[in-house]
Amino acid sequence: MRAYSLNDVHATRKRRDSWWTVFVVDPVACRLTLLVANHTAITPNGLTRLSLVLGMVSAVCFAFGQLVAGAALFYVSFMVDCMDGKIARLKETGTAFGLWLDYVGDRIRVVCCAMGLAFGQYMATGDVAYVMLGAGVAVLDLFRYVNAPQMKRVREVVRENRPEPPAKIGPVPPREPRDPLVPRAPRAPRSLTLRRRLSRFLTRHRVRTHLISGIEFHAAVFVVAPLIGVAALLPVSIVAGALLLLNEVFLIYRMWLFTRAAPAAPRSENAQRVPV
Repeated sequence: MRAYSLNDVHATRKRRDSWWTVFVVDPVACRLTLLVANHTAITPNGLTRLSLVLGMVSAVCFAFGQLVAGAALFYVSFMVDCMDGKIARLKETGTAFGLWLDYVGDRIRVVCCAMGLAFGQYMATGDVAYVMLGAGVAVLDLFRYVNAPQMKRVREVVRENRPEPPAKIGPVPPREPRDPLVPRAPRAPRSLTLRRRLSRFLTRHRVRTHLISGIEFHAAVFVVAPLIGVAALLPVSIVAGALLLLNEVFLIYRMWLFTRAAPAAPRSENAQRVPV
């Protein structure tokens, strides 16, 4: 069996990922992936199933009011979920069924943990706000993961229907050679704006530009808030949910701008024409 190196594992990381994954999860997940790849025969689907089991245990802990244990298990469950893709790419053992299992397993884990968190806190306090919290977390998560593939599909349709730009006709005029005796004019220094510096930092560290995604939302609700304490569950979850919703609205707005200049989608050839 081939002995993999940490550089091999690093090569399997996504080109751009969430900041929570890059800074909090991957440093541990990559080293565990190296251990699993070199010393076990665990398959990516096996890791996905283990991640789902850990997520279910996390939900049970939340239901019994064990917030710290639930948060720790949710973190480990997500870390194992990150490992299955790395193992699949490292050993080239990924399957189409594995993609489906990974996607559905994530949704089951989030919904069950939301239900467990809501049930545990409602039984402890009798406050209906926690029931609303669980429902809101589940709805936001499902909306996020239903909306994303649909937006991707819309962009693909727009690109397919967009006409090709006209090709340039005729030879390209040659550029005049620069006189080596004439010194070049000094370039004005370009001041790096805060936005440009942030963009460069994110690119250098593989972090996606939209900083609030589903992953950060899950981390805030199921890891950060429970570790802080019961008093943080509602405010942290509400703020994280509002930021996620704003991010989705922004992405939808960008998609709308992207589709404005696109021609109308062609009608199906099999569609019946309405007589005039």
